[in-house]
Amino acid sequence: MVNQVVSKKRVADHGEVYTREREVNAMLDLVEQETQRIDSRFLEPACGTGNFLIEILRRKLKVVARRYQRSQTEFERYAFLAVSSLYGIDILQDNIETCRNRLFYLLDACYSSLYQKKTKDSFREIIQFVIDKNTIRGDALTLKTLDEPAQAILFSEWAFVRGNQIKRRDFAFHELLPEENDLPLFSASAPQSDEGKTVFIPNPVKDYPICHYMRIADAE
Repeated sequence: MVNQVVSKKRVADHGEVYTREREVNAMLDLVEQETQRIDSRFLEPACGTGNFLIEILRRKLKVVARRYQRSQTEFERYAFLAVSSLYGIDILQDNIETCRNRLFYLLDACYSSLYQKKTKDSFREIIQFVIDKNTIRGDALTLKTLDEPAQAILFSEWAFVRGNQIKRRDFAFHELLPEENDLPLFSASAPQSDEGKTVFIPNPVKDYPICHYMRIADAE
């Protein structure tokens, strides 16, 4: 059983209490269909060591493996899509590092078990790159990083536009959270909904050229 508390000091200083696996699964079962959609985006604003993100990725990878394991190329593409759909924020650096490692090792274990000597280090490097971009040390209340100086938290949207070509756009987190809005992360709907209500469309702070998803690190 995983301990819910690392230390009393961390509880007092940061309110850090980890969610048990049983509770994680019970909560995710409430949105089971979304956890099995490969491209469905999830943000955990106090991700800790990644208990929720790990379980979501585990569920997504089961779908990817079931559908695409006969083609390594297809598996890699959709495994990338699964990983790139997960986002996390935490105030503690050791939590972020642990979360990143857990996400990477879970995917790598699945990838290695399916393709063994055919696996590619270049694919692993891209997966690590995306995980590092999507999991950020910051404060979800102030919406800023904990670097010096503090900056607005930025999240990257990774969207396949055709084949293996991907479009990356960076958004400021605070721009994704308009008041009284309950839209998905990076929602880009029409300006007016069917009910005639104004729909929020965030503007990216940076726009990257379309490229093959295995080349996204070069663009940066």
